[in-house]
Amino acid sequence: MAAVYSGISFKLKSKTTSWEDKLKLAHFAWISHQCVLPNKEQVLLDWARQSLIAFYKKKLDLKEDIVERLWIYIDNILHSKKLQDLLKNGKTINLQISLVKIINERIAEFSLSESQRSTCAVLSCCQGILSTPALAVIYTARQELIVALLSQLFWLACRQPEGTEVAQLFEVIRLALGHYLSIQQQQVNPRRAFGEVTGHLLQPCLVLRHLLSGGTWAQAGQGQLRQALSRDVRSQIEAMLRGGAFQPELLSSYKEELLDQQQGDKKIGAMKNLLAPMDTVIARLVDAGYCEPSLHAAVVANSVALLYKLFLDSYFKEGNQLLCFQVLPRLFGCLRISHWQEEQLKALATSDWTTELLVVEQLLNSVANNNIYNIAADRIRHGEVQFHFYRRLAELLINHSQASVPAWFRCLKALMSLNHLILEPDLDDLLASTWIDAEVTDFRTKKAQEALLHTLFQTYVKLRQVPRLFEEILGVICRPAAEALRQPVLTSGPSRVLSECLLELPPSQILDTWSLVLEKFQSLVLPYLRGDADMALKSLSLSSLLHCIMFNMRSLDSSTPLPVIRRMQCMMERMLRELVRPLLDILLDPQGPELELWLQKISDSALLLSYTWAQVDTMLSINCSQYHSVSGALTDVAVEISNLPLLLPGVETCHWKKIEKFTAQFDSLGRYCLEQLYLQKMKRTLIQTSCQSEEALCRLKCDAAYILGSGRESLNRGAAASWDGQAGTVSALTYPVAHWHLIVSNLTILISYLCPDDVRSLASVLLRTLLVSKAQEGSADEEPSITLEKISSAILHSPLFPEMQSLHSAFLMCLTEGCTSILCSGAQSDPSLLSQQLPWLFEKDHMVVALWENRFAKVGPESVEPKGEIAQNLLSLVKSDFPIQLEGEQLDSILGLLEVISALQLDSLLTPYHVHYFLLLLSVAITKLGSSCSSSLTLKFLMTCYRLLGYLQRGKSARSVLKIMYVSDIFEIMLTSLFKASSRFPVNIDDPSWSEFLQVIGAFLEQLMQMLIQMKLSLVLNFGKITGFLHKLYTEATAGKQVENQNPWGRQLLLVSLTKLCQVLGPFVRERKQQHEAPAVLSELLQKAILHTGAVLQLCWAQGAQGQHLPSVFIASVSTLLEAEVGQHSRHRTEISRMTDRIPLSHTAFYQNVYSQLLSELPALAGDSQCFQAAMRFLTLFFLAPELHPKKDSVFTSMFHSVRKVLGDPAVPVEVIQDIEPHLGVLFTQMLEVGTTEDFRMVMQCILQGLDISNMWKANLQLQNREACQEQPVPVAVVGPILDVLAALLRQGEETISNPHHVSLAFSILLTVPLDHLKPPEYGSIFLRVHNVLFSILQCHPKVMLKAIPSFLNCFNRLVFSVMHEGRQKDKGSTDDLSVALECARLVERMYSHIATRAEEFTVFSPFMVAQYVTEVQKVTLYPAVKGLLQEGIYLILDLCIEPDIQFLRVSLQPGVRDIFKELYNDYVKYHKAKHEGERRYTV
Repeated sequence: MAAVYSGISFKLKSKTTSWEDKLKLAHFAWISHQCVLPNKEQVLLDWARQSLIAFYKKKLDLKEDIVERLWIYIDNILHSKKLQDLLKNGKTINLQISLVKIINERIAEFSLSESQRSTCAVLSCCQGILSTPALAVIYTARQELIVALLSQLFWLACRQPEGTEVAQLFEVIRLALGHYLSIQQQQVNPRRAFGEVTGHLLQPCLVLRHLLSGGTWAQAGQGQLRQALSRDVRSQIEAMLRGGAFQPELLSSYKEELLDQQQGDKKIGAMKNLLAPMDTVIARLVDAGYCEPSLHAAVVANSVALLYKLFLDSYFKEGNQLLCFQVLPRLFGCLRISHWQEEQLKALATSDWTTELLVVEQLLNSVANNNIYNIAADRIRHGEVQFHFYRRLAELLINHSQASVPAWFRCLKALMSLNHLILEPDLDDLLASTWIDAEVTDFRTKKAQEALLHTLFQTYVKLRQVPRLFEEILGVICRPAAEALRQPVLTSGPSRVLSECLLELPPSQILDTWSLVLEKFQSLVLPYLRGDADMALKSLSLSSLLHCIMFNMRSLDSSTPLPVIRRMQCMMERMLRELVRPLLDILLDPQGPELELWLQKISDSALLLSYTWAQVDTMLSINCSQYHSVSGALTDVAVEISNLPLLLPGVETCHWKKIEKFTAQFDSLGRYCLEQLYLQKMKRTLIQTSCQSEEALCRLKCDAAYILGSGRESLNRGAAASWDGQAGTVSALTYPVAHWHLIVSNLTILISYLCPDDVRSLASVLLRTLLVSKAQEGSADEEPSITLEKISSAILHSPLFPEMQSLHSAFLMCLTEGCTSILCSGAQSDPSLLSQQLPWLFEKDHMVVALWENRFAKVGPESVEPKGEIAQNLLSLVKSDFPIQLEGEQLDSILGLLEVISALQLDSLLTPYHVHYFLLLLSVAITKLGSSCSSSLTLKFLMTCYRLLGYLQRGKSARSVLKIMYVSDIFEIMLTSLFKASSRFPVNIDDPSWSEFLQVIGAFLEQLMQMLIQMKLSLVLNFGKITGFLHKLYTEATAGKQVENQNPWGRQLLLVSLTKLCQVLGPFVRERKQQHEAPAVLSELLQKAILHTGAVLQLCWAQGAQGQHLPSVFIASVSTLLEAEVGQHSRHRTEISRMTDRIPLSHTAFYQNVYSQLLSELPALAGDSQCFQAAMRFLTLFFLAPELHPKKDSVFTSMFHSVRKVLGDPAVPVEVIQDIEPHLGVLFTQMLEVGTTEDFRMVMQCILQGLDISNMWKANLQLQNREACQEQPVPVAVVGPILDVLAALLRQGEETISNPHHVSLAFSILLTVPLDHLKPPEYGSIFLRVHNVLFSILQCHPKVMLKAIPSFLNCFNRLVFSVMHEGRQKDKGSTDDLSVALECARLVERMYSHIATRAEEFTVFSPFMVAQYVTEVQKVTLYPAVKGLLQEGIYLILDLCIEPDIQFLRVSLQPGVRDIFKELYNDYVKYHKAKHEGERRYTV
């Protein structure tokens, strides 16, 4: 056969053999061991290579399919394990340069053409060569080949390919870059490296880096590129550029070029002909021919910041600041904004401005972060060359305002941070373009504007030149402009900045600034106000500025110097006299139509200043006793009926009436400020000593009514824009929000003086604004602002809301009326009849409902008739045809109201409200629902109702409901309604929402019955009626023999009800039976409930549960039934877990069937935490009832193996295993308490077998690639719990585990647990568990330790060595993970201390422990903290060593290790031994 196959070489070269046959023969020859050819591998590779060369040189005509298959053939060889084994064994395979050149040529073709044929195969061949060191040498040996390959790969990637080849292409690029970087680092000729990078690689790699940074391949799809690979390629590109264009050897050339330093006759070796490297780089960068025009500008912009960063990384150090700066103008010159003409810049799109300004920002930040600009050095040594560049840049930015671009503001901020003098010559234009005249709407842009203004103001605060800054601000505000187009001067951002600035200023500068604003107002604006809308708007801007200054200055007090107080008093008097009153005079004598814009703005300005003056005057009067207000002292003022003369002296009451009439015509800032004035007046009145007089009380009520009534119409209209909280931004759109904010913020003052109608109006507005749909609320990306809904939500959730009883009561009544309105809209009978059937819906006062409680309270608790009146009425309505039916929209509306109710503190309601709301919610819950209500909406509605009822009945007034209704009546009404509705439930019975609904219903039923027991309310009567009612439902549920006649939803409701009855009544009867107090009737009722529950469960089992996935409600019910039945059969006062009676249970076969099915489907239940928890509870109860156990099989073994299946099931996620661990722990605890020795032996065996997966784990780790290894291996989560169980078993001690061999098996387990290739948190977790196992053996199994010390030390030394590995100092990276290594080192030290206490056993082994320690520590450099802990531990072992042991170590250790030991022993003697000797002497 060998002779036959030896002719294959001839056939491959034969012209008569078809190419199909040649390829088949070549493939066969490669894989067959029977084909004997000298140097077969090289022959076959050369044949394929020569065939391709002949084809590409036009010497051979082949079909494209054959060519592609030849490439695939070569690729298969290069990637074959056979070739790798041959290379590993030392065999040489010669690729030939011709093959590499063909690959380079093909990639070049692919980068120029659209053809995709053979691309993947060629790239795969290239990857195979580069990923194999023995083959990659053909590229690394010929540097021009790898440069050409890289260039073509970059260009190919720049074509933005898609599909499966993307990841492959970038993997080849990563490999090629890796090889080139290795070559570059070994390059001794910097000129060559610079030429390769700038001549061949710079342009394509910059384009590629731009595409990667822009996320070109980040979108999901076939062409998606892994983030880690993209990041690696970008970092490799940066390393390549740094190593080629910015080498340390090129520093002198850059200095010669950039600093004009003449080197004279000095020889610079190979660098003497390399001139102007920066010009070379920039010329290649700005060359327009290497990419599309649409892409060129963006590539240049992104590359400028990168090149400057790389330059600084390479050359920045102290003394090179000027050199690093000189690069900046040259790189900045590459941007379009640096050299384009004015017309071109105006035509530049906002997106282009954004791109280039982001680059400028990065450049300026680099300057600032590296301290390149030193103001003094630049001025003294360098003729302000830097300053002049920054000034030109500042002029460019200010002359071409881009207020919609956040980066524009950040660039100006960076310039201001460098030196305020850069921007100071254009300070007025800066303020105008960035603030006063800027139209900023985007939230991110506003934040950038705020940051710039903050820097600006803080700079002038430090310079103590704030008045100078305000002079420029006032100049900009007062210059001629179209004021109507300007935004308010003090929106939230600028106002916040100004406030922070003012708080830092001394009073003198504040007063200077205040005086300056006042003078400008008087001289430039006040004389020209009449009839001029622009001037009126300027007056409003200046008023806002004055308001901010006066409100945010530091308040004076009695310790303030007297000259400052006097100056402040003069300023206040001057402002009132020269500004406030003149503005009010214009308002009182308008001399024209009253509705003109200029007059409205003067009104806003005058009233804002009036309110500001009044507020500041009041605060100064309160805080500073030496300040004398012109309005008089607060405690001396006589109480008058007049409105505001007390606040603004000299303005008559009749004038204020006129002003009120004027401001009432429109929603404006003026009206808001007038409300603030009235509020201020109320505060002053309350401060007066005589405020309790009738006149004062009357005035307070009038003022409160005016404030509330002023904005009532605006609030009723509903439409309002969000408000930023600044007085100066109040407008017709934001006035409703500002008005509502004022009322809510001062409710504690207003509420006491409002009449009942006003309080109801307030409650109505509160409810209406709370019900605004979420679609109208702002998105998360918008600027934080105040809205009607947010204000109302704040008061709803405020702890003060229930304290304001009148408003709280009115709000509760509004909610009741809202619910009643919706219910009445769905009424199907006459409203008058409905008011008789459900009278509590129509009561306007909660106290009326409370009278029912008083009436029924007079009747004895056991009397049924009067107390059952309401219940019987509701029950008859539910049984017949409830008179209300709600459809989908009505249900949505009432759900909105219920959500509001859920925000109230229902558990703290007073008795009248509690009773009323219970009846209201119960009426809502039993309402009939129409066919248009979806299943999700129906269940949500019912769950909300019963959750609220449960929340209500947990309150302090819960007993009041039971004075008008029995618990059994509520139980019957609720279940009758639900059973009637269940037949129409449009929901799948397996739906998770249905399971949640059953939980809610069960929780409420349980709560009602627990309340019965806690309050001891007619237990026999109530439980008797409940049991009788459930018996009736049971009879109805089991009456239908045909499956189609039965109601599965009703059956589950019945099951939940019976389960809860058993769950509540069972423990109560058992407890009373133990105390010999249990009434026989209750025991009989419980027995009936158990029988009914068992019958319903068996019915469910027969008609659906058997053979299918058991629902959680079924499992929970079976568990409850089992617990109740076992409790009934328990005759003695003992726990169920210790029960020894063997009375047969009535449902034994059923329990066994459920047990069998649960065991079989336990892995499937693991995904549902609720089901799994219920299953664990049942299995625990079943295990503790021996009379239920099958005769044939061991329940312990079956349960253990089922749980083991769950833990070993690969389909169960790690997170699920972590969630179910606590439930498994409960079951295992019970099993281990009762289990036998044989059971323990079986558990140990299974644990040992379970750890065999460590071999698979190790194999997996070897197969993972670099990125995949970062993912958490699944077995970590399995090994951890196994070690926990092993430690727990070992802690049982020698009494439980008597066989030493079984304990010794634990050492084998520990040796298989891997401690490397783990992330720090995983390592810490596994380390701790291994340590715990060793510690358990050491402490609990002394007999085993007598013979197993070597095995123990083997395992312990693994821990020691792994700590050294984790605690070593690494070349790169942070010390973030050091805490894990430190914690593990502490555990090692602790174990050394425990070993040292067992001196008799370990003395013989102590020198070997020391030898192993020093041998391993010699290999690494540890962090000092880790080393210190380990040394403290080994010192304790050295304490066990005797002098011959020390001599033995000095002689036997290797020379390098011997030095480490010598140093260790010297430290031991010097520190540890000396310390202990001193302690002993002191003790003696």
